[in-house]
Amino acid sequence: MSLPSLKVTQIRSIIGEPPKMRAVLKGLGLGRIGRSVTVANTPSFRGMIKKVIHLVTIAEVK
Repeated sequence: MSLPSLKVTQIRSIIGEPPKMRAVLKGLGLGRIGRSVTVANTPSFRGMIKKVIHLVTIAEVK
């Protein structure tokens, strides 16, 4: 049984954001507005998404 994945899309710019938030977005594989990645639905990725929730949108992928 595999966990559902999360599709994360960047919707806001990182201009003016602190370096730690830029690093979190880079760790997620994002960096440009409109770019999307699919990540596993694990506590570590959920924590990263929670840090930058104001910059991204999330959708569950089955």
